[in-house]
Amino acid sequence: MDDAIDLHDRLAAARGGNSEALNALLPVLYAELKLIARAQLAREKPGHTLQPTALVHEAWLRLLSSHSVDFADRAYFLGLAATMMRRILVNHARDKAADKRGGGLARTDLPEHVAAPTPDPDLLALDGALERLAQQDPRKARVVELRYFAGMEFDEIADHLSLSNATVRRDFSLAKLWLAEAMRD
Repeated sequence: MDDAIDLHDRLAAARGGNSEALNALLPVLYAELKLIARAQLAREKPGHTLQPTALVHEAWLRLLSSHSVDFADRAYFLGLAATMMRRILVNHARDKAADKRGGGLARTDLPEHVAAPTPDPDLLALDGALERLAQQDPRKARVVELRYFAGMEFDEIADHLSLSNATVRRDFSLAKLWLAEAMRD
């Protein structure tokens, strides 16, 4: 299954409705997708309402329904899956934030001794900062997505992006600094 052409063909066939291709493909990629989902959810607050399985399934369905995307190889597919999972988590966080703001209900003042709810982790701030970085330096933003969200090693990222390992490490270090500064603003 490491053969990029085989993966590309199976993904295309699965998106086209070939159930045999889908049945052959899912077990191969499912374990890796589940690891990515677990890693992303591990950064979330305890008690998050999304589970790794639900996140994988939602991302899987969205990826297969995206007919305009051409999956070139395993690394590209996993990077795209990680990005899709990040978007799902960001949308989920936005929905929860809207619910916390009342979701259109009338405002009621609480007594002073009632504690305010703790804010969600800075997933929305990270997403916004990553979007701004992508506008300024798409390569650094892609390195962060592949490393942080897809959990890829530096050598895998270097191979996937046709860069040197040193360039990928430098991009990741600079991007981390840039993101930390952008999230403080």
